[in-house]
Amino acid sequence: MLIADDAQGVHAALREAERSLSAAEVPVGCVIVHAGAIIGRGFNQVETLKDATAHAEMIAIGAASAALGSWRLNECTLYVTLEPCSMCAGAIVLARLGRLVYGASDPKAGACGSVLDVIGEPRLNHRVEITAGVLAEDCGSLLRSFFEKRRREARAERAPRDPGN
Repeated sequence: MLIADDAQGVHAALREAERSLSAAEVPVGCVIVHAGAIIGRGFNQVETLKDATAHAEMIAIGAASAALGSWRLNECTLYVTLEPCSMCAGAIVLARLGRLVYGASDPKAGACGSVLDVIGEPRLNHRVEITAGVLAEDCGSLLRSFFEKRRREARAERAPRDPGN
């Protein structure tokens, strides 16, 4: 599948996020594109792998680096459904990605301007072009529905049980 524009890239990331959802993970997905082709994919697998670093972006960066045979991804664009956290933003800079396109902003942990600005830190030796808010409503809706369901399930677990049952 060739990615011709940012909306297509975020749509591909949304498909990866749906894989997270199927695995009861926070639904974040990511793809990395080079010359129009997807060379890396990732979806959150923190719970599945019992690994705090198994974020969608980290997995996709590893796959893209393997596909290109280089850790330098300067001619690539990373598409992700949620604004990267500080760990992932740092990895994006270290991998020398050329562009970052994300869907929903993260007001709790976003490190691309929402809470922190790791990518925009002027003392770093690499600059990443950022496009924010592509398909933000679709990306945000997927996350909201996941967390609403989780809260309902948590309330149901805490609800008093009928002693007659």
